[in-house]
Amino acid sequence: MKMETTVDRPGMLLGKIQSGKTRTFIGATALSFDNGYDITIVLTKGTRALAQQTYERLKTEFDDFKYDDVVQIFDIMSLPDNLANYELDQKLLIVAKKQKDNLSRLKKALFETYPMLAGRKILIIDDEADFASVGFSKTNRETTEINKIAGQIDDLRKELSDCDFLQVTATPYSLYLQPETLRVDGSNIEFKPVKPAFTELVPVPDAYIGGDYYFEESEEDDSIASYIYESIELDELHVLKKQDRRRFKIEEALTSYKIKSLRNAVLNFIVGGVIRQNQEKHSGNRLKKYSFIVHTEQAKQAHEWQEEIVIELKEQLRMIVDEDPVLLSRLIRASYENMKQSLLVLDRYLPDYEEVKQDVITAIRRDFLMITKVNSEKDVNQLLDDTGQLKLRTPLNIFIGGQILDRGITIGNLIGFYYGRNPKTFQQDTVLQHSRMFGYRPLEDLAVTRFYTTKSIYDVMEKIHEFDSALRNAFEKGGQEKGVVFIQKDTKNQLIPCSPNKLLLSKTTTLKPYKRILPIGFQTGYKTYITDKINKLDSNVNQIAPNEEPVLVDIEEALKVVNQIKDTFDTRVGETWDEKAFISSLEYLSRNTDSQHKGKVWIIVRKGRNIGRIRQDGRYEDAPDTPKGSTSELRIAKQFATDIPALILLRQNGDEEKGWRGCPFWWPVLVTPGNTQTVIFASEANE
Repeated sequence: MKMETTVDRPGMLLGKIQSGKTRTFIGATALSFDNGYDITIVLTKGTRALAQQTYERLKTEFDDFKYDDVVQIFDIMSLPDNLANYELDQKLLIVAKKQKDNLSRLKKALFETYPMLAGRKILIIDDEADFASVGFSKTNRETTEINKIAGQIDDLRKELSDCDFLQVTATPYSLYLQPETLRVDGSNIEFKPVKPAFTELVPVPDAYIGGDYYFEESEEDDSIASYIYESIELDELHVLKKQDRRRFKIEEALTSYKIKSLRNAVLNFIVGGVIRQNQEKHSGNRLKKYSFIVHTEQAKQAHEWQEEIVIELKEQLRMIVDEDPVLLSRLIRASYENMKQSLLVLDRYLPDYEEVKQDVITAIRRDFLMITKVNSEKDVNQLLDDTGQLKLRTPLNIFIGGQILDRGITIGNLIGFYYGRNPKTFQQDTVLQHSRMFGYRPLEDLAVTRFYTTKSIYDVMEKIHEFDSALRNAFEKGGQEKGVVFIQKDTKNQLIPCSPNKLLLSKTTTLKPYKRILPIGFQTGYKTYITDKINKLDSNVNQIAPNEEPVLVDIEEALKVVNQIKDTFDTRVGETWDEKAFISSLEYLSRNTDSQHKGKVWIIVRKGRNIGRIRQDGRYEDAPDTPKGSTSELRIAKQFATDIPALILLRQNGDEEKGWRGCPFWWPVLVTPGNTQTVIFASEANE
């Protein structure tokens, strides 16, 4: 190990979601046995599925050593109470859930049943270390309580005489960003949270598909990643929450616009799965089975209603095979054309429409589609295969559930994810772990993969990805404390450091080199109300920058322009512009530099633009600074924004046929300096 660990300062293996962390800690286990450790205890997330999955994986990996009586492997709940010394003298590998009965039994085994074990050299591996490891949680009364499970783990570590502690997670923020100590309200107990002494990054092969793919490469038009995300309306999530015939009548499932996205998602899944099977057959490969997840609510009532809707969709599809072939053809054709776009980019074999149509009809008639509700651990346990993964029983499998479908449950060949968890406060660790489409994915599967969620949820996930990337880069540079600055504005509107463990992830802006920050999805005010404001803006901008050459101005002048622009937007329509974060970031980047231009901003002005509000794919336009057929302002901005920011001001015509309100307006784009230190700006603190 890189350095000594203690009960307060463990080691950390930092991976990515579904990136092979288990394989890495299995390697660490083998290495520990080779270096004098006698016992390895693997603590898993508190679900039977993950415990079984981990246990089966360890048995497989250490099978030869187990057969040769070198290693004994046990689940703590089935550990015999009459082990012979012959067995106790072997290396021991014990799997225990982070659950009070499991941890109590583990403690009893080490200190009562086999007390000689407590004195041996032990490695504890805490898988999904952020779960039940933070040590405190908010109750309904908003008081802070010690997490009993974390307390049990803490007690166990302290009582062992020769113990090292290794944490494994892809979401370490609750571990890194917590205070050094915490005194619980109303008590004399001081709890010392687990905070890593060192971090080792788990290698991530090129085949891994994660946030970089879904939120960065998706911006490239020539990538199949650009076809994966499909927006759903918030009203649809309300329909799926509970049965209400005033909102939606279930007998209209195949035609009602109220569940348009869910219906399209199910059809796309069927057509995409059929296409993939056709491709595998064409290549002479064994046919695979595919999966689709619906995860929008925690409430079991919602899962039952969603199951009822999807079953109704399935039954109505079966009916129209013979009764309304025209409607069936229209539905299949729409999904085929959807899949065709990304499949053509990949340039792989694409079966023709008629062939796919016949295969879909066969799948419907032969009942290839299975719908399974999974909203309890009991449900999961009945659905696991021998390896602890959810079993895919038919060619096409739809799983409907909530929290139980998050981390720890492996779901193979996932090509569809309908996600709608929309809490008041987004927690970074939780949302990232819900991202079940992360992992090792064949490009052929990605070409038929679709991810459905609301624009607001997608935007938060994109922010979380940026936050995640920024912190990960900081770890790579040698330490999270030195690599990232956390700031916010106080009540006096002053920029101040902020406590990172109080961040609301939906209210953060990540600043890193050459990042673009701009309003997206906004709408201007009506022509009658903003014409005078635009005229004043025009005059102000012309005084600052009379031509298209980049000009250096004081930060105060730049802020004045941005504030004027803010007053020309309609805050009641479209997406809300977080102008506070924009203005604060501009100010911070201008003032926080050693450059001779401290307190200055580069201004780049362009006029006569006529970009639309909505792109052809239905998403909001987000690139007003990269017009076709001319030099990109972004490229120019990057040339000048070395130590201070650049502010691109684009005067748009605002034509009604382009989705605007028939009045010119200014669209600001902030470009961060190339020498920017990673900064997380919090618009609000979670007090």
